[in-house]
Amino acid sequence: MTNMLERVTEAWTKAWGEGDTAAFEKLVSADYVRHSKTGEEGLAEVVRQIEASHRAFSSFQMKVLRAIEDDNLVAIYWESTGTHTGEFMDVPPTGRTVTVRGASFVDHCDGLITGESVVWDPREMLSSMSIWHLGEQRSPRRKESTHAH
Repeated sequence: MTNMLERVTEAWTKAWGEGDTAAFEKLVSADYVRHSKTGEEGLAEVVRQIEASHRAFSSFQMKVLRAIEDDNLVAIYWESTGTHTGEFMDVPPTGRTVTVRGASFVDHCDGLITGESVVWDPREMLSSMSIWHLGEQRSPRRKESTHAH
């Protein structure tokens, strides 16, 4: 019996962490679909996203912080880090170090990855690039009148 936890995390790490998508592509089924906030994507789109990440972030690294398997599901809690040296999501290079954490839930059957659901907060990435402030927005206080009426 093969250990899917090891196979999935190794292929996923090679693809996202090293930009070597071949190991991942060999492990996915023909009907693989990735689900995210933005919708559903097939393997070709995921490969383009991996390549775009490696083009936009020099010294790009991805670490699996924790991974567990339950039946036909591998859950991966991950962290990506890199220096923003190329355009990404229409944002010009900032030169800042960016760290993003998220989780991927990878479904598998008969030794192949059949699907993935990913959750991460793009605001964390944009905040690392100092693109926008995520703190509480407060409206300016009006000066209170000190005059007696």
